[in-house]
Amino acid sequence: MKKNGAWRLWLMAAAVVIFSSLGMAQAQDEGGEETRWFSIDSLNAGLGEAPKAVKRTTPREAVRSFLTLTEKEDFDAAAHVLNLSELPPAERRKQGSQLAKQLAEVLTRGEWLKVSNLSGRQDAAIEDPAGKHPQTGVPRRNLKLAALTAEGETYDIRLGRYRVDDKEPVWLFMPDSVLSVPMLYEEYGPSVLEEYIPERLKAPLGILKIWEWIAIPIFLLAVGLVGMGIHYLVGLMARWLPSGSRTIFVERIRMPVVLIVVSLVTQMALDYVVSFSAAATTTFRVLLIAILAWGGGAIALRLVDTLMLKMTRQLVEKDGAPQSREDRRLLTSLYALRRLIILIMVTVVSIYVLSKIQLFESMGLSLLASASVLTVLVGIAGQAVLGNILSSFQLSLAKPIRIGDLIEFEGQWCYVEGIFYTFIRLRVWNERRLIVPVTYFVSRSFENLSVKSTVEYRSLEMTLHLSADIQCLREKFLEYAKEEEDVIQHHKLSCYVTGQTEMAQTVAFYLMTSDPYSGWIAEMNLRERLMAFIRDNHPEWWPRGVMVISQQDIARGEGPNSPKVTMTDSPSEGHHGN
Repeated sequence: MKKNGAWRLWLMAAAVVIFSSLGMAQAQDEGGEETRWFSIDSLNAGLGEAPKAVKRTTPREAVRSFLTLTEKEDFDAAAHVLNLSELPPAERRKQGSQLAKQLAEVLTRGEWLKVSNLSGRQDAAIEDPAGKHPQTGVPRRNLKLAALTAEGETYDIRLGRYRVDDKEPVWLFMPDSVLSVPMLYEEYGPSVLEEYIPERLKAPLGILKIWEWIAIPIFLLAVGLVGMGIHYLVGLMARWLPSGSRTIFVERIRMPVVLIVVSLVTQMALDYVVSFSAAATTTFRVLLIAILAWGGGAIALRLVDTLMLKMTRQLVEKDGAPQSREDRRLLTSLYALRRLIILIMVTVVSIYVLSKIQLFESMGLSLLASASVLTVLVGIAGQAVLGNILSSFQLSLAKPIRIGDLIEFEGQWCYVEGIFYTFIRLRVWNERRLIVPVTYFVSRSFENLSVKSTVEYRSLEMTLHLSADIQCLREKFLEYAKEEEDVIQHHKLSCYVTGQTEMAQTVAFYLMTSDPYSGWIAEMNLRERLMAFIRDNHPEWWPRGVMVISQQDIARGEGPNSPKVTMTDSPSEGHHGN
């Protein structure tokens, strides 16, 4: 009895679990069914039965059927793809055809709609073989086709999946989208000029209509004439202005101003004068925004370039170096600002263009799937360029060199003329230009002669005879050095004998100069003046070869007891003996 009772308890528990699982599965299934469509009591009552030409099983089929019917001007049949539940049943037939006609114009002109990109599944589930999309395989009952703006407000054109009782679900344009059609039609509908176009020219020819193939070249020609006029006016304004930075700036922005004005005029013409199909309009608008952004960025670059040119003319000395550290820092910051403007301009334009052509929607999954491969390819192909760009930003932030700094790079004196994205332009002392890749420059050691102060302690040496009077030379050196404009800190002037041989002595003169280049010039001047003093007043101080006949001292001068010597290479006499 106990065994039989235990078996019965086990059977009852198993039955309870099975039935509860079935109930939960049924409840989950019913909940899933509710998320696949909108359940309604009736569908477009007052329109009658939908013709066989109306296909509404999938989103792609519904939109394609709607566009095909409207091209054939069968607006009564196309109205069956609209959800007219917000309209009174008595007005649905009349207003449905009118709304279908207007919606067809809005879809044709408002946004370039690619029907092939729509889902071909009945449940509109996202298909992703890689399985990386978070909603892969999830049924959808609401799809966004386009987002259009009218009177400052954005309106979505959406498709919804509807089911009446046990009938097959269908895809229709949602009621909210249908109600916004009249307002969108006012914004995107045909222009006044199109009323005068013959009907035979309104037939489609490829992605455009016949009249558009004729009107677009004329439209572009008119825009080009406007651009030529603006170019002439800006050039005339540049000639009227007095010569200087303003004239240079106006002359440099001629083409950017032309592009901006042409872009704005074209935009106004598309908004108020003529309206093309969505393919042409979308292409025009993307190009116009890109041109407008490029023109604005170019004007900003020209402004920065003009400011740099003006500052360079005002702050740069005759030798081409800015006078102070603050001036060099400011010029370097302007160069960094120039590169930043270029980077922002290219980034903004690229992001906008990619977003407008819907590249991320159509190819986003593929790009994500191959992101690692693209990263490797870009890293290998653009390693040098990216390395130079990053290094240039590093130089702009750390500022180990500044525009106008005097540096010694690979044994040459150079002034830093410009720091660009991929290279540095150096002006060598002999007026040649040295173009150095940024990565190569930062990987080499260099001496910045202007990093703290341009002051430099210099020295010059002269080899003289042992009989030269050092005190006399010291006094003359101090006199000449104080007369040099670029010699500073006179208390540091000095003269010493730094070497000696049995026939000559080395005399070194030390001086402090304001900067290396001026110091080099001062050093040359002092050497010339000291040499002239010795040549004119004490030619015997020049070193000369001496052949000793006796081992006695010969540095005491001539006398009756002096040894006999033979001297050669005398600067005043070719050869004589004592």
